[in-house]
Amino acid sequence: MSSNPLRHAMARMGGRDPHEAHRAATPLELFFDLTFVIAFGVAGSQFAHEIAEAHVLAGLLGFSFAMFAVIWAWINFTWFASAYDTDDWIFRVVTMIQIVGVLVLAMGIEPMFHSLVEGDHVDNAVMVGGYVVMRLALVSQWIRAARQDPARRETCLRYARYLALVQLGWIAVAVIEADVPTTLLMIAPLIILEMVTPFAAERKTRTPWHAHHIAERYGLLAIIALGECLIGAIETLRAIVANHGWSVDAALVGFGGTALAFAMWWIYFMLPAGRALHLRRHRSFLFGYGHIPIFAAIAATGAGLHVAAYYIDHEAHISAAAAVASIAIPVALFKGSVTWLYSIMVGGDRTVITVAGGVLAAMAASVGLAAAGTSVPVCLLVIVLALGASIVIDERRASSRLHLALQKLEAGATAPRAM
Repeated sequence: MSSNPLRHAMARMGGRDPHEAHRAATPLELFFDLTFVIAFGVAGSQFAHEIAEAHVLAGLLGFSFAMFAVIWAWINFTWFASAYDTDDWIFRVVTMIQIVGVLVLAMGIEPMFHSLVEGDHVDNAVMVGGYVVMRLALVSQWIRAARQDPARRETCLRYARYLALVQLGWIAVAVIEADVPTTLLMIAPLIILEMVTPFAAERKTRTPWHAHHIAERYGLLAIIALGECLIGAIETLRAIVANHGWSVDAALVGFGGTALAFAMWWIYFMLPAGRALHLRRHRSFLFGYGHIPIFAAIAATGAGLHVAAYYIDHEAHISAAAAVASIAIPVALFKGSVTWLYSIMVGGDRTVITVAGGVLAAMAASVGLAAAGTSVPVCLLVIVLALGASIVIDERRASSRLHLALQKLEAGATAPRAM
């Protein structure tokens, strides 16, 4: 690093200390994350619109494609920065290029959704172009790290080579105007190759990422995604007040939407992720990849609240049960994914798994209630109460077992694991 911390002169990218004390997210990383607010917002809004219009398959395909592009690019940047952030002018400029890529990608989400609905061809050129900009900027970072970190040169070069090759495939996807089935056949192997790259690159020597820094970064993105839930809650409340004025339903929606976001926040941060990841560095891939459905589920929950607003505003062409399902299904995915991650990082706990099963049953019940004629705000309250009950049980019964499990892991960690 530079001897003058106020001057961002070029610094050697030799790798950060994975056990550095007081490591925290930098202002640049926080600024980088802000661009993902836009991407989450656009993807969620388009997803909600298509679901409300009963274009379920097109909405799911578009949302899945957008979430993979956004979340996967963020994950790759985050792990690289945890290992090699120099905060010099080169690192900052290349990060700015990646920010531009995120914004371009966000601009391409809406036309991509529209093309999926029309079904003639997939208009993904802008979206994929933004993704490729982000990825090629990261390739340049890996090449720089390879030159300046001899101990991990081969690992960095493998990252650069594999990522560059996959981007050729994405460029072909952007250039070729194909229909939906053909596009899916083209992108499926590219997604697999993208996700295999970290395994292949780090098969011998691992990069020096920082466990507590990674956990903080993931937590911050979870909070950003939860912001979409709050926006969705406000939209639903606005729809009720605009049509019916302030009422019991309005109060239920205002409370329910806010409580839903708060409950998901509480559940996510129940696991001390930094401590668990530090003790189980060998499960870093499971930790990193396991967050993809978690982030997507949080964003989809916000979109589901938007769908409820469309329904209450009489602008949706779906049933009440479908509107409630647009919230209940992503909440169920969220709870199931967090429970799986909890079990992977600290070991399975019967109480935690049983509670998760109860939440999934409650989600199904909320949809059934809507089908039977119960109002959407009341069904939303059922979802919130189910999550609230799970928090109470986990806090009273599972927290002590979690504490003991972490103590056991610490006792077994006789020495720091090899990177």
